[in-house]
Amino acid sequence: MQQAQIDYILAKMLESHNNVSDLNITAGKPFQVESSGQLAKVEFKPNIEEITPFQAEIFALNLVHSDRRLTEILLREGSCDMSYQLGGKARFRVNVFSQRNRYSTVMRKLETVIPTIEQLKLPKAFNMMAKEKNGIILVTGSTGSGKSTSLAAVLNEINEAMSVHVVTLEDPVEFVHPHKKATFNQREMGADFDAFASGLRAALRQAPKVILVGEMRDRETVEIGLSAAETGHLVLSTIHTVDAGQTINRIVGMFEQEEEQQIRIRLADTVRWIVCQRLLPKVGGGRVAAHEVMGSNLQIKDMVINGENEDKTYYATIGGLTAFGMQTFDQCILHLYQEGLVTEETAMAYASKKAIVGRGIDTIKAEHGEKTTDIEGLAMDEGYDS
Repeated sequence: MQQAQIDYILAKMLESHNNVSDLNITAGKPFQVESSGQLAKVEFKPNIEEITPFQAEIFALNLVHSDRRLTEILLREGSCDMSYQLGGKARFRVNVFSQRNRYSTVMRKLETVIPTIEQLKLPKAFNMMAKEKNGIILVTGSTGSGKSTSLAAVLNEINEAMSVHVVTLEDPVEFVHPHKKATFNQREMGADFDAFASGLRAALRQAPKVILVGEMRDRETVEIGLSAAETGHLVLSTIHTVDAGQTINRIVGMFEQEEEQQIRIRLADTVRWIVCQRLLPKVGGGRVAAHEVMGSNLQIKDMVINGENEDKTYYATIGGLTAFGMQTFDQCILHLYQEGLVTEETAMAYASKKAIVGRGIDTIKAEHGEKTTDIEGLAMDEGYDS
């Protein structure tokens, strides 16, 4: 299979549906794309009902393109990451992986236009993040939840307003930032550095003010990131966690038990914002982002140092600090429901605490004069003889 054939297939897949985010090439299934969160078949002429294991492997290995480093990683670890350029049409983040002695490929379409905070309708906290001078900002969530896009918007805001040196460490480079007020050096894993920890260590010698680390994957990266934040750098990164409390616990869990208190103190001093992101099905099609936002103040710092207990939880504390730009997922979900962006079923399905969201929905319904229960015909039994 030649590059021209691969490019033809990819172009057909991109054009097959609206809002294509991922391309999926798996043996035993047809060519598929993810459109608005759902997998959909791609029609070809002649029709391809099932990709054979041989076809899937040839497709995957042609993307690896005899790269020795990628081939070694694929054989040793079972998967490898790379980027792919489709002419002037699109760029992809590619993951090739083995499953049941076969190779599969998933290609995430990367946006070429850098979004703004306003275009993404992100919470006001993101504007405040772009003004931070040092510390750590973490955007968390599952794969495909839009973490990189949100961080790109923050970097774009910095680029518009500040004359600073920005170094990004990515796997692969997703958004290519032009030089505006800021100076950008964007480094890609594999081509420019071999691991986030080593790339971050080298970045400290490159005189940046802002450092983007694609992912805090291990203890070493976290430790160097903390040191960078403590020495006056602004560090932005991602972690695969579902909420702010779990993010703190995940980082603490990377260290030995005897180091826990020291790490908690360092986190309390350096963490500026933790934003957790989920994409919810939107009314009318597409998806809409919901955010949990935790900033830093004395209450939050106390919880980071001493942990949660029955009387003090991240959920309750964040929920009471909306005046400071913070919010829980449930508060955000209720706002999306009130705006008519998500259905009641979606709001309940994605809620952190369903009872709280249920009561919130009933309150919103009552304000609009809607029924809040299906129970009807209740009356006092006046004939009951006591």
